[in-house]
Amino acid sequence: MRLKSGLLRFLIVRAITTVALVWIAASSMLLLVRLAPGDPVADSRFVPGMTAEQVARERHRLGFDRAWWDLYGDWLGHAIRLDFGSSLRYQRPVPQLVAERAANTAVLALSALLLATIVGLPLGVIAGSGRPRVVAAGIRVASIVALSAPPLLMSLILAWFAARTGWFPIGGVSHVDAERFAFVDRVGDAVWHLALPAIALALPLAATFERLQADAVSAVRAEPFILGALARGVPQSRVLWRDLWRPALAPVIALYGLAAGHLLSGALAVEFVTSWPGLGRLMFDALGARDLPLAAGCAAAAALFLGVWTMVSDLALRVIDPRLREAADDDAGETASMARAASLANIAAEEPQRW
Repeated sequence: MRLKSGLLRFLIVRAITTVALVWIAASSMLLLVRLAPGDPVADSRFVPGMTAEQVARERHRLGFDRAWWDLYGDWLGHAIRLDFGSSLRYQRPVPQLVAERAANTAVLALSALLLATIVGLPLGVIAGSGRPRVVAAGIRVASIVALSAPPLLMSLILAWFAARTGWFPIGGVSHVDAERFAFVDRVGDAVWHLALPAIALALPLAATFERLQADAVSAVRAEPFILGALARGVPQSRVLWRDLWRPALAPVIALYGLAAGHLLSGALAVEFVTSWPGLGRLMFDALGARDLPLAAGCAAAAALFLGVWTMVSDLALRVIDPRLREAADDDAGETASMARAASLANIAAEEPQRW
């Protein structure tokens, strides 16, 4: 009963926090775009050929001749009713447009996260075990190189590689005639187009996972239950892959929540280089056109993605580490977050030369 009560309190607190985060992000974006210099209606790129009288009528219709607090109050009243308006640039409902682009970004982000996990965690276990030494040293060098290359630089390198070899398409999400393909061919075409942006976004994150996993494995190797297993003659490989990896996984799971920020910021650069029609490109277009409803909708979607992602990460951490689950049951998850930060700090203090 106590476990269920603690979990329920945790979910309620995180849901309220996520709603507050979405509201703050959308409101801040709306006000910043509204208060920025310039006028999107009077911009000839937005409505070319309009007379001064037509511009005045359009500004009045869209509310740009009103004070910012009146405009914000009107937007907030509609947003509470889940009415986010229509895009000024695309002339489409904001939720529909944002959902389409957010789905593309979610596919890219989840694919990159899966690839980073598959690559980073096993390499981190090998590097943390230190056996064989040549392989462990090579993994550390490769991780340092990958960490030094941000997603923008990585996407540029991979785009150049794709252009030179023709192994991957440089941009887009599918072939122009993909609708005529059979289902299996359409799936293969989608994966082929997804490979380059997903790799560009995943490699720096995989290197981060590898470094953190290696440090965690090195710290857990000194635990009494690991030393006792080795003293009883249990093979090192069995201890490494059966007993050691799970307790060493908690700091990496804690980082999954923070990885959402990396994926969102990195996706913007990758989407531009690879012409991936995601949320980052849509937000950039909305800011360039001073499209207030669309900019607020994009910010709300990004904040919702971040809030839900961190909540799922903390739930996974509670499952992996029972100590954090017990701490979270005492104070609705706040102690769990502090324990997670302390865990990361302890691992960093064990071997500071690796950071």
